[in-house]
Amino acid sequence: MQRRLPAEWERQDAVLLGWPHAGTDWADTLDLVLPVFIGIAREISRFEPVIIPAPDPASVRSQLAEAGVCMDRICVYGVPTNDTWARDFGPITVLQDGAPVLLDFGFNGWGLKFRACDDNQITARLQQAGAFGNAVREVPGLVLEGGSLESDGAGTLLTTSACLLEANRNPQLNRAELEQRLRQHLGVDRVLWLEHGYLAGDDTDSHVDTLARLAPNDAIVYQSCDDPQDEHYAELAAMAAELAALRTADGHPFVRFPLPWPEPCYAEDGHRLPATYANFLVLNDAVLVPVYGLPQDEAALAVIHRAFPDRAVVAVPCRQLIEQHGSLHCVTMQIPQGVRA
Repeated sequence: MQRRLPAEWERQDAVLLGWPHAGTDWADTLDLVLPVFIGIAREISRFEPVIIPAPDPASVRSQLAEAGVCMDRICVYGVPTNDTWARDFGPITVLQDGAPVLLDFGFNGWGLKFRACDDNQITARLQQAGAFGNAVREVPGLVLEGGSLESDGAGTLLTTSACLLEANRNPQLNRAELEQRLRQHLGVDRVLWLEHGYLAGDDTDSHVDTLARLAPNDAIVYQSCDDPQDEHYAELAAMAAELAALRTADGHPFVRFPLPWPEPCYAEDGHRLPATYANFLVLNDAVLVPVYGLPQDEAALAVIHRAFPDRAVVAVPCRQLIEQHGSLHCVTMQIPQGVRA
């Protein structure tokens, strides 16, 4: 049996999108953040279907329809949810002998930081509701979040040790044992570990999708920092050096695309928010890029267009999203082609 973890830039059947409601951490700012989620749904649906799990599907459909979103590609399923972070509660889909298998890893609120009892069951409930066609669901028995993994679709996995080796995820496994399990479940040949890189305000223990992203043609798009006075400078410079030292499967350096460093964003209470341009979402024929109303937004779009020259690059305002310490990629999960057949 041959397993393969597709790259995000391969063809997709749909994107899973979380949705805010009064039972989530967005309760106090629903009026501010709902337009962000509506905007994300609108942009995704221009290119492919959107799957939305929500406890009140009629309300979600009404919100989208009233905003003028075309409902032909919107699929809302009535399931209870704790929050909106689909990247981490959604299925990680592998292809086994070409057929999709939904890997339903455990989600424990990023190492027991937050309640996740409903979110941990979303993949199973969506499968039961028919959201994923006839795709088989497999439960590997590991705690693992989609935001902690980057695949090139050809056997290389990029991840961070700070997240995968964090004590409240899989404490029974050391690095070698966990890497063996990743190879087994995901069908990867190589695991590239980053030892550096973090964002202040991040709850995920340095998910790789906030820091460095694999891209087509042996490339890596990564969040750089060019301000020596910034608290992130040393760690992100060390990460950049690690990325420069990595080699492709055939022994060449990766092509590297550094993203501009966004000027600091702060919450009302003064703590720094994890603004990053690396948290973009790749779709069929487009890349959606989080922007924050900052001077660096346009330069970030230009860098991502260089990495994905055959796709439309679309700016999506996400300043409100980072108030809960995530961004665009964090609230979405691609569903690869063949799952819904």
